[in-house]
Parts: sequence; C-alpha cells; structure tokens
Amino acid sequence: PPGPSEVLVIADETAQASFVAADLLSQAEHGEDSAAILLTTSARLAEDVAAAVAVQVPALPTAARICASLARYGMILIMEDLDACVRFANDYAPEHLEIMTADPWAVSARLSNAGSVFLGHFSPVTMGDYLSGTNHVIPTGGYARMFSPLSVDEFVKKLEVQELTSQGLQALQEPLRALTAAEGFAAHQREVDIRFG
Repeated sequence: PPGPSEVLVIADETAQASFVAADLLSQAEHGEDSAAILLTTSARLAEDVAAAVAVQVPALPTAARICASLARYGMILIMEDLDACVRFANDYAPEHLEIMTADPWAVSARLSNAGSVFLGHFSPVTMGDYLSGTNHVIPTGGYARMFSPLSVDEFVKKLEVQELTSQGLQALQEPLRALTAAEGFAAHQREVDIRFG
C-alpha cells in the first residue's frame, strides 16, 4: 500500500518552528500529492510554523512542487490537547509520524496507527529515508491501520501449526455450529461432528 508520501507532526510549545517547517517541507517535496500536516496544542507555534514555511520555501529548488503540495494537502491544525492529537493521528494513520513534544515517549505509547514514528526534536523523517536503518516502504493513505512497514518478515516463509485435544474440539463443536449454519457449510460442521459419532 505505499503511495504518495505523507507526514503528520504532533508538536507542543517545546517544538522549534523552524524544525517543524523544514520537516513539513521535506515531505511536501516528494510531489503534489504528498500530505504535510501539523497538529499542535500551541497557537503561537502554529503561527510561527506558518511564518517559517513562508521563509524557507523560496530558497528551495523544489519550491513549485512544495507549494502545489501544500495548497492541496498541507494543514496546520490547532488541537485542544495532546489527547486530541493522538485521536486524530490514530484515525489518520500517517505514513510518517513525528512527535515533537516535551515527552514524546508518553505520546507514542498511546499511538496505534502509524507507519514509522520519529520521536523528539532531532529525529527528522529524512533520517528514516536515508540513514537510520528503518525500511522506507511504509503504508500510506490510512493503510497503517491495517499494514506494517515492509520488514524482513515479508521475506520469511512461516507455517501455522495447530493441535486440538478431543476435549478442546468437543468444547468448540457447538459454537462452530452457528458459524457453519450461517455460511451454509454443512460439510464443515460434519468434519467435526463425525469425530464424536
């Protein structure tokens, strides 16, 4: 499910506006369909980041692409508190999630949906792209709710092994009946029933 690049930044008043702006622009640089979103609990940081973006964009050779991306999928949202940021992030399920708060580990402990998480003020997504060792094939477009980043697990063949005892199978015989009846699969139920004569 990898697709257009996206970054979601959760930041509080401890974040440096210039860092946040640079991180948003880095992902917007990927293409006009890239998303760059800031969630912050600080109205002042929101204003400072918008100003920093305006200062940083003109100096970049990819400014036209960045501006097109930000016009379509760029946002700065002021949130009520970090809980609201976490709820938004879990619903949005971003490809890249940066947490620039006073305690990024505490915020990350409440997250369940993100492709790759970058903690603190000195963990920009670019390092994940190039040098920190994480895989760069990451789910986008909300797919982080269902998929993980590409890892060595994708290249490992695994087996599933099951063993039920006679008592265990018999205990599941009746619950199975409702499922096989709902699907109309009588032979599936008989496969279990025949073992108990």
